[in-house]
Amino acid sequence: MIPKELKPLADSVVEAKLPNGLKVRLLPSSAVPTVSFYTFFDVGSRNERPGITGISHLFEHMMFNGAKKYGPGAFDRTLESNGGSSNAYTSNDMTVYYEDFMSEALETVIDLESDRMRSLQVTPKMLKSEREVVIEERRLRVDNEIAGMLDEELGTLVWKAHPYRWPVIGWMKDIEAITREDCLDYFRTYYAPNNATLYISGDFDPKDALKLVKKYYGAIKPGPKAPPAVLDAEPEQKGERRAEVRHPAQAPTLMIAWRGPAAREHETLVLDVLQYVLSVGQSSRLVKSLVFEKEACVSVSIDWSWRKDPGAFVAAMELKPGADARAAEDALYAELERVMLEGVSERELQKAKNNLAAQLLRELGTNNGRAHALGHYEQLLGSWREGLALASRYETITSDQVKQIAAKYLKPARRSVVTLVPTAEAAA
Repeated sequence: MIPKELKPLADSVVEAKLPNGLKVRLLPSSAVPTVSFYTFFDVGSRNERPGITGISHLFEHMMFNGAKKYGPGAFDRTLESNGGSSNAYTSNDMTVYYEDFMSEALETVIDLESDRMRSLQVTPKMLKSEREVVIEERRLRVDNEIAGMLDEELGTLVWKAHPYRWPVIGWMKDIEAITREDCLDYFRTYYAPNNATLYISGDFDPKDALKLVKKYYGAIKPGPKAPPAVLDAEPEQKGERRAEVRHPAQAPTLMIAWRGPAAREHETLVLDVLQYVLSVGQSSRLVKSLVFEKEACVSVSIDWSWRKDPGAFVAAMELKPGADARAAEDALYAELERVMLEGVSERELQKAKNNLAAQLLRELGTNNGRAHALGHYEQLLGSWREGLALASRYETITSDQVKQIAAKYLKPARRSVVTLVPTAEAAA
C-alpha cells in the first residue's frame, strides 16, 4: 500500500506507451524550473555472453560520441550550451542515461536523446577510441585496485552458470575482441524503443511533453527481434567456496558472499533491514563490535544490492597489517550467528526501518531522485508503484523474520570467501 504522503506523487504520474513499444513516464512538478530526463534500457551485463562481456558498458561510452544529426562531440556541447549536464551508468541489469537541465531545454534534450537511439554512429575510429578508454578504466578499477580484484574473483565463486559471473566492465580479452558487427547487432537488439523507458521529471506540461516525445521518438522503429530472455541456470551451491588473491598490499582484506533472493521477492526487503542493522552507521552491530570493541578489522560493510535474478549479500572487511584473516572472519561469523539465534532488538529493527524510509523519501525529494528511483523500481520490481509502497512493507517486518531469513541465507554451505593475501613485494 502506498503511504498517504506519497499518494500525490503517485496520482501525478502520467503513463504512456508509443506504438513502437517505448514506455513513457511523466512526473510533473513546478517546485523548481528544471527537468531531469532518464532513459532506462533493459540491458546490462546479464544480457551478454562469453566473447562480448563488457559490451553494455562499452556502449555507455559510445552513446556520447555522435549520431546522424548531432555528430561527434555535439551531444555534450549542445547540452552544456543549454545549461545542462549528463551522465550514465551500467549495471548487471540495466543501462541508464540521464540529463539535468533548465525547463526550456526540454525539446532540445528530447531531440538529442532520440537522435542517438535512432541513429548512433558506430564507426571503427569511435569503437577503437572508446575501447581504449574502457581498457584503461579496467586497468585502473580492477587490475590495480584491491576491491575490484576481489569483487571480480568473488563473482566467479558465487555464480557458476549465471551471467552475473562476469564483471560489468567485462573480461579484458573480450573487450579487446569486440567487433563493430557485434556492436551493431547489440545496438539493434537492445537499444531500441521497445526495450527502453523514459522518465521525465520536473517543470513541464505533461500534454506538451508527451507531444514532443511522440514527435521525436514516434518514427523510430522497434528492434528487428525481441531481446532473448536470460536463463537462470545457476545450480544449487552445496558447500563453501574459497579463493585467494595474492597481490602487493599492506594488509589482508576479506570479501564474503552468500547468494540471496531476487529483487521481487519479499525476503529481499528483510535482507535490506538486516543490512542496515549490521553495517549502516557507527552504532550498527558489526561496526560497533568488530571495529570498535574487538578491533578485529579497520572497517566492515555489507553490500546488498537488488538484482533481477538472485543476487549476493556481501560482507567486506579491511584488516590491520599483519592481522589474522581467519580470526577476523570467525569474529564476523559469530556476530551473524547471534542474529540467526536471537534475531535483532526492537530498537535495532525500528532504527533500520526509519533509515530505510528516510532514504526513500530523500531520493523522492528532487527531480533527479524521483526519476531515478521510480525508473529503478520499475526495472527491478516490475512497477514504480511497488517502490512507493516500500516504506509500508518494511514496517511489517519483524525480528523473527530477520532471524529466519538470516538463518536461511547466511549458512556456511552457501558462502563464498575471497581473501587478499599481501605478497612479499608490499612488505619490502
